[in-house]
Amino acid sequence: MKVITLGTAGGPRWWKGDAKDRAGISTAVVVDDRFYLVDAGHGVGRRVRQSGLDLADLGGVFITHLHSDHTIDLPSLIVFGMHELQERVGAPVPLIGPGRRGELPPVSSRAVTAPEPVAPHNPTPGVSDMFTSIVEAYATDLNDRVLDSLRPSPELLFDPRDIEVPAEVGYHPNDLPTPDMEPFVVFEDDLVTVSAILVEHPPIAPAFAFRFDSEFGSVTVSGDTCETANMVRLAQDTDLLLHEAIDFSWVEDNYSHRTDAEGIASRDHHYKSHTSVDGAIRIADAAGARTLALHHLVPGSADDSVWSRGSEQFTGTFLVPEDLDSLSVTTPANVTIRS
Repeated sequence: MKVITLGTAGGPRWWKGDAKDRAGISTAVVVDDRFYLVDAGHGVGRRVRQSGLDLADLGGVFITHLHSDHTIDLPSLIVFGMHELQERVGAPVPLIGPGRRGELPPVSSRAVTAPEPVAPHNPTPGVSDMFTSIVEAYATDLNDRVLDSLRPSPELLFDPRDIEVPAEVGYHPNDLPTPDMEPFVVFEDDLVTVSAILVEHPPIAPAFAFRFDSEFGSVTVSGDTCETANMVRLAQDTDLLLHEAIDFSWVEDNYSHRTDAEGIASRDHHYKSHTSVDGAIRIADAAGARTLALHHLVPGSADDSVWSRGSEQFTGTFLVPEDLDSLSVTTPANVTIRS
């Protein structure tokens, strides 16, 4: 079992001055000869090829939440996949992620005039709706290839599944987006069991973190979140925790001088929705994670020293991987693997 960090930058933008040329957030969890993709940030298809992975070995796609930096290259996987996944007719790739939000988020208190939402006919689609919309948006291309070249439709190659949050936890997208809860299983095959938990990344909801357990060890991926007790529950005794991190000094440099509504609201968002390096270390320590790797780095152009500052506080192994790094996952012999 290993992890390949396909893309390690966060945020819906291209980072200026990024000497490392980090791609958008995407992570491959590799078990034996199969890999599972977490999120589909900008450049994911190219990074899969550069990593040496074969798309034909894709065991599933898991989307933590529906912000654009985590889904922007989902269309390329779905459309280009018809050239690489032809053997999956009859056994389509699971595409698993949040369902419909159901309600629009509240308008920011910073708004002078309430903005109009986009796509009022379906303003909060989930993964299944998103898949349908992608296929419809590319129907001209897809029908050329299905009818003229006899390629299999993406509808035969992917199996979109909305995650159903257990009713008993009391989840509500606005009133209680991150209730205290236990992890629950969202996928299982012969190699891995994948569990999810709700994390806190307002205003989006639901937002999930995922844990992959195999006979070789465990990998936990935070998705986007502020510090939350649910992450500690999900990551308990995990071998490798990949956790997002933001540099709040960058937030201050970019937004503290702004007095316009957009600037103030953007600053608000970063503080209520993301985690500092120190915060990620606190989560990893509380969970007893053996290795902490920071990713979804904001800003993606920051110097390495920004992310390693304070790393000596962590009692385990601390990593700041670059794109295409391979992180081995090993459970100590005296530790029982959670099933």
